[in-house]
Amino acid sequence: MSESGKALLEGGPQDLPERIVPVDTPGEDLKVEFRNGYEHFRATQRQADTAQGKLPVYEWWERTEMAS
Repeated sequence: MSESGKALLEGGPQDLPERIVPVDTPGEDLKVEFRNGYEHFRATQRQADTAQGKLPVYEWWERTEMAS
Protein backbone atom coordinates (compact mmCIF):
# COMPACT_ATOMS: atom_id res chain seq x y z
CA MET A 1 0.00 0.00 0.00
CA SER A 2 1.38 3.42 -0.96
CA GLU A 3 1.62 6.35 1.46
CA SER A 4 -0.37 9.10 -0.29
CA GLY A 5 1.04 12.58 -0.50
CA LYS A 6 4.73 11.70 -0.12
CA ALA A 7 7.60 10.77 -2.42
CA LEU A 8 11.18 9.55 -2.18
CA LEU A 9 13.75 11.77 -3.93
CA GLU A 10 16.63 10.08 -5.73
CA GLY A 11 19.73 11.82 -7.09
CA GLY A 12 20.58 15.49 -6.94
CA PRO A 13 22.78 17.03 -4.24
CA GLN A 14 24.02 14.52 -1.66
CA ASP A 15 23.43 17.00 1.16
CA LEU A 16 19.77 17.65 0.31
CA PRO A 17 18.20 17.82 3.80
CA GLU A 18 15.07 15.73 3.10
CA ARG A 19 14.69 12.67 0.88
CA ILE A 20 11.04 12.03 1.71
CA VAL A 21 8.93 15.05 0.82
CA PRO A 22 5.24 15.96 0.50
CA VAL A 23 3.66 15.74 -2.95
CA ASP A 24 0.68 17.96 -3.82
CA THR A 25 -0.24 16.31 -7.12
CA PRO A 26 1.16 12.80 -7.63
CA GLY A 27 2.92 12.33 -10.97
CA GLU A 28 3.71 16.02 -11.51
CA ASP A 29 7.28 17.34 -11.37
CA LEU A 30 8.57 18.46 -7.98
CA LYS A 31 10.58 21.61 -7.33
CA VAL A 32 12.58 21.71 -4.08
CA GLU A 33 14.15 24.97 -2.90
CA PHE A 34 17.81 24.46 -2.00
CA ARG A 35 20.84 26.78 -1.78
CA ASN A 36 19.51 29.80 -3.68
CA GLY A 37 17.99 27.63 -6.38
CA TYR A 38 15.62 24.79 -7.11
CA GLU A 39 16.28 21.10 -7.56
CA HIS A 40 13.82 19.55 -10.04
CA PHE A 41 12.61 15.96 -9.76
CA ARG A 42 10.43 13.90 -12.12
CA ALA A 43 8.18 10.99 -11.23
CA THR A 44 9.27 7.50 -12.25
CA GLN A 45 7.28 4.27 -12.52
CA ARG A 46 9.21 2.86 -9.55
CA GLN A 47 8.26 2.64 -5.89
CA ALA A 48 10.53 2.11 -2.89
CA ASP A 49 9.97 0.58 0.52
CA THR A 50 10.81 3.19 3.17
CA ALA A 51 10.31 3.59 6.91
CA GLN A 52 7.20 5.59 5.96
CA GLY A 53 5.77 2.87 3.70
CA LYS A 54 5.95 2.23 -0.03
CA LEU A 55 6.49 5.56 -1.82
CA PRO A 56 6.79 6.68 -5.44
CA VAL A 57 10.35 7.47 -6.54
CA TYR A 58 11.16 10.83 -8.12
CA GLU A 59 14.50 11.27 -9.93
CA TRP A 60 16.53 14.47 -10.07
CA TRP A 61 16.81 15.95 -13.56
CA GLU A 62 18.00 19.58 -13.28
CA ARG A 63 18.78 22.59 -11.13
CA THR A 64 17.71 26.17 -11.73
CA GLU A 65 19.08 29.26 -9.95
CA MET A 66 16.88 31.87 -8.28
CA ALA A 67 16.95 35.34 -9.78
CA SER A 68 19.08 37.79 -7.80
